[in-house]
Amino acid sequence: MRNIILTGDRPTGKLHLGHFVGSIRERIRLQNEVRYSKYYIMIADAQALTDNYDNPEKIRENIIEVMLDYLSCGLDPKKVVFFLQSSVPALTELTFYYQNLVSLNRLLRNPTVKSEINEKSFDKVGVPVGFATYPISQAADITAFDANLIPVGDDQEPMLEQTREIVRSFNRIYKTKVLRECQGIFPKNELCGRLPGLDGSAKMGKSLGNCIYLSDTTEQIKKKVNSIATFPRKLEEPGILENNILFIYLSCFCSDEHFTKFYPEFENLDALKSAYKKGGIGDGKIKTFLFNVLEDVLTPIRKSRKYWEENIGEVINILKQGNKKATASVNSMVRKVKKAMKIDYFSDPNFEQNLLQKYKTKN
Repeated sequence: MRNIILTGDRPTGKLHLGHFVGSIRERIRLQNEVRYSKYYIMIADAQALTDNYDNPEKIRENIIEVMLDYLSCGLDPKKVVFFLQSSVPALTELTFYYQNLVSLNRLLRNPTVKSEINEKSFDKVGVPVGFATYPISQAADITAFDANLIPVGDDQEPMLEQTREIVRSFNRIYKTKVLRECQGIFPKNELCGRLPGLDGSAKMGKSLGNCIYLSDTTEQIKKKVNSIATFPRKLEEPGILENNILFIYLSCFCSDEHFTKFYPEFENLDALKSAYKKGGIGDGKIKTFLFNVLEDVLTPIRKSRKYWEENIGEVINILKQGNKKATASVNSMVRKVKKAMKIDYFSDPNFEQNLLQKYKTKN
């Protein structure tokens, strides 16, 4: 079975550390280590409008910012097709066809949708139809490219299950095997799947203002790391590891080599944790180490971003060419879907011939 990879992000702001460990790092690994025939990364601007419909300028401003983040992290335009969701009209057509295959109640039971409805207070003002149905749009995005490998954060598993349900319904109703099921590719480190925010909230989020962005400067990172709240205690008292944001971040970002470079008193994170629990290590020391680790990870990304910012015309062209490739691929799948649904009227020679024969016989 050939592997086709599809993933993407909403352009509602620059990408942050949660995106990096939750998905981007895995995307780069797949790009470099896994055998695949095609690899697509979508900037989901149309989906972003479902809860930003009254502020399209926000989406417009961040399309290139997200592209810069992708390229700066090492996603390679020679290996990956980047495209804009809104530039592939057939995705909307597929979404429309799939709407008949799932109930509104089922959509609203989706745990991810329920969580986001509460987060955005839609439960108080009313849920926009476009937002309630965006899992259908995601199913269209995935199946349009015949994708079977989807690198995402853990919170997207309910969306993938929704897609699999739609695939099964379509194939059963139309007696076909046109669509295939997908599987999520998740971070091996569970903590990376849902990185908490600087403020300790359950998730780092652009709309929550609790992020360290991939493009942040050294000064911004240092200020943000120092702002992380820690548990009050005296230096000699045992350190608390449970729900400790500093150690959660270290678990996601630091390696043994970081200890050699920045904290040679310890061989690895386990050794540091053991000593921290005994007391005598202040949180200021841990913040300094975390800052050094993040700087080590983000400095090459910042340098790469500078190159792409100086060659923005090349970035725009990458996206334009990707739009063309994505459109051709999706148009091909839509033709298969319409044939399975028997709505490919005038591309099916039998349709016209049968009509002519039917009415010729009548007359």
